[in-house]
Amino acid sequence: MHYTADPRVDAYIDALPEWQQAVCRQVRELVHAADPEVTETIKRTRQPYFELQGNVCALLAAKDHVNVFLYDGGLTPDPEHLITGGHGNKTGRTVAFYEGEAINAPALLEMFRSIIANNRAGGWRRIQKGQ
Repeated sequence: MHYTADPRVDAYIDALPEWQQAVCRQVRELVHAADPEVTETIKRTRQPYFELQGNVCALLAAKDHVNVFLYDGGLTPDPEHLITGGHGNKTGRTVAFYEGEAINAPALLEMFRSIIANNRAGGWRRIQKGQ
């Protein structure tokens, strides 16, 4: 997959332990595979964000896991039960990956595609307002 990598995102990932690097790289590939127009940047001084007409997701490595923050307002279906936190959060939810855990790539890819579709439809706030 070809995309324009932000060197600041590369630096963030390269500074992590090897297993966290692998998780972040796989998530990065999946979000870009969801739509070739996804861009990446750094927000909050160091956190990688992936955007397309709004936030799609962000990465945050913690001591023993990697959080993938999904900016979906709780609208994205989760039939594979990937969501590990933020179930009641009004803006986003998280998927945490721990060392040795496999990423359910097809399910996460579909979640990214759903978030992007919602962003293209005006964003989750607008969609929720219309419900």
